[in-house]
Amino acid sequence: MPAEKNNIVELKTEQSEMVETVDLDNQDYYFEREISLLRFNWRVLQQALDETIPLLERIRFACICSNNLDEFFEVRVAGLRHRIERGDTKPSLNGESPEQTLNNIRDFAHLLVQEQYRILNEELLPKLEQENIHFRTSDNWTEEQRSWLKKYFKQQVTPVITPISLDLAHPFPRLVNKSLHFLVHLHGNDAFGRDLEYAILHMPRSLPRIIEIPSELSEINGYEFVYLSNIVSEFAKDLFPGMEISGCYQFRLTRDSDLWVNEQDIEDLASALKRELQSRNFGAAVRLEVEKTCPNKLVNFLLQKCNLTSDELYLVDGPVNLNRLMSLPDLVERDDLKFIGFTPMMPKDLQLGRPILEVLQEKDILLHHPYESFMPVIEFVKQAAYDPDVLAIKQTLYRTGSDSPIVEALIDAAHAGKEVTAVIELRARFDEEDNIELAQKLQEAGVLVVYGVVGYKTHAKMSLVVRRYKKKLTRFAHLGTGNYHERNARIYTDYSLLTADKEISEDVHKVFQQLTGMGKLYKLNKLWNAPFSLHKKLIQNIDNEIALAKSGEAAEIIFKINSLTDPALIKKLFEASIAGVQVKLLVRGICCLKPDIPDVSDNIQVTSVIGRFLEHSRIYYFNNDGDSILYASSADIMERNLYRRVEVAFPIQEPAAKQKVVNDLRLMLEPHKQNWRLKNNGLYDIEATGEELKVQDRLLAELSL
Repeated sequence: MPAEKNNIVELKTEQSEMVETVDLDNQDYYFEREISLLRFNWRVLQQALDETIPLLERIRFACICSNNLDEFFEVRVAGLRHRIERGDTKPSLNGESPEQTLNNIRDFAHLLVQEQYRILNEELLPKLEQENIHFRTSDNWTEEQRSWLKKYFKQQVTPVITPISLDLAHPFPRLVNKSLHFLVHLHGNDAFGRDLEYAILHMPRSLPRIIEIPSELSEINGYEFVYLSNIVSEFAKDLFPGMEISGCYQFRLTRDSDLWVNEQDIEDLASALKRELQSRNFGAAVRLEVEKTCPNKLVNFLLQKCNLTSDELYLVDGPVNLNRLMSLPDLVERDDLKFIGFTPMMPKDLQLGRPILEVLQEKDILLHHPYESFMPVIEFVKQAAYDPDVLAIKQTLYRTGSDSPIVEALIDAAHAGKEVTAVIELRARFDEEDNIELAQKLQEAGVLVVYGVVGYKTHAKMSLVVRRYKKKLTRFAHLGTGNYHERNARIYTDYSLLTADKEISEDVHKVFQQLTGMGKLYKLNKLWNAPFSLHKKLIQNIDNEIALAKSGEAAEIIFKINSLTDPALIKKLFEASIAGVQVKLLVRGICCLKPDIPDVSDNIQVTSVIGRFLEHSRIYYFNNDGDSILYASSADIMERNLYRRVEVAFPIQEPAAKQKVVNDLRLMLEPHKQNWRLKNNGLYDIEATGEELKVQDRLLAELSL
């Protein structure tokens, strides 16, 4: 039977006394994480080809892929370049050097971008035209439309842009990250006698990238739109009177956007982040996108000025930022081309209007967003804010927004004289500025604001209410897998637990004590928390399933996570598979574990569910000889979550709620049209045949039952 010795697992079959060894450090057992992330974005893009998805929603998926790719270059590619510059030669799990990984990324990313624009031009735009939604280029404008668009350019665009000629007095400007720019090719002398060849036009983000032609100028009973880039290219000559323009070409530069501050050497994290935010738009260049009609001479000029090579060049057949098409569904009033709306369900226990704290004294409430409403979570905090018997509220905030109703409730609670503490994670990537504003707003209202623990991001989603009733103090807690963000709760799948369980509430209290104070490690009763016990508990429970399998008992593990990269836990899952444990992994994004390796991972199934809602909840299920253990969490199985963040996993204990979650997990593992199965070669296939309902549609259908 299997036994671990320095990542060497010994196998002994019943038919033979021969012992074979499996080296779990074998690089062939792993996928490279960056390519795995790009494959996730490829799966997102494939939703734009799914004809069962409404057409305008397919546009959204193409935009999401584009936006994800931006962040990939800003963070992941930029990070790899830094490693190479530092001389870091540490290989990835599959043995690739940073240079090899970067080269593979470039190959894959170029193919992905080509596919993005092929889908846009060959699939989506023609289908939009069939629905009488048109994007008009200059050669299709009527005279009336041309006149209107020229007036639009003069009145709406010209006043807010500043042409920058390139000469000795005006060197190549510092281009803002991800902004739309134009390179204008000029000939002739200007008013000062300068013989200019190039000029740069920067388009402020305040200018819409899609402009609708007024219906009275349209010859169709539908919608007609024009890209801002088409308008600028057509009328740019008006900005350079007397000069000859031979071309005007759109381009966009992507820069390193990861922030870095040395927390050990600063006294004020918020002020340090503010300083770093000022430079985010001007980090090192990592990618150049240029429209494909741009001549080679001009492309090479841009590459040279941006200090990039042809490997970092992406020639595109359309707008250089597909994400700008995200506004299209909001501009087109066609409900038949959008997802059918739905009303999230309210739990029966709360439908009678009873106070939530009163209900929680009788039973826990488990919510599955967005199928079930996020309002009980908001009401939990609001009712606590206005309850005269509530003494204190403690809350973690990661990505929330300063206009959140939860934030307003915390402010009202502070104004009412309650002790309110907010642990705000300022370093939530790309939300740093919003979180600094949020912290200032709460501090001005009298809320005690803390920023967590130096060196560890506070990613746990927790709220604690302390209430005095009849001279007795009672604690109530909310624990979730997602952020306290009302809008995200309608598009992300997450779980929320509202409870008055004494041990869980005591544990939440202890975690807050760790975040806001100092002292030795607290022993928790029911919660698993990183960076202390979460990794250890996962290992222990996998080992338990291994022991059950060895003794001939049924053993099963189901994890639902966003990413799987931690080497130690991957190896432990390999051990479980070797021992005969049935391991079923729902991994939405990155998966470094290679399934279906004979005698190593042939008992491991890896599935990725992509659909209308972003699968965001993290669930850990262990069969435990029929007495199942089920935890939900904010933590993925990644090194950063397990070792460098404050995370919490909480138990789902109530039998009916536990069974419902497990049933939903098994439903997601069945073959259906949102279920992508990871193969041994790194590719994903949809195994569904026939007309099976998508799993998210089936869960939505339950709302009407």
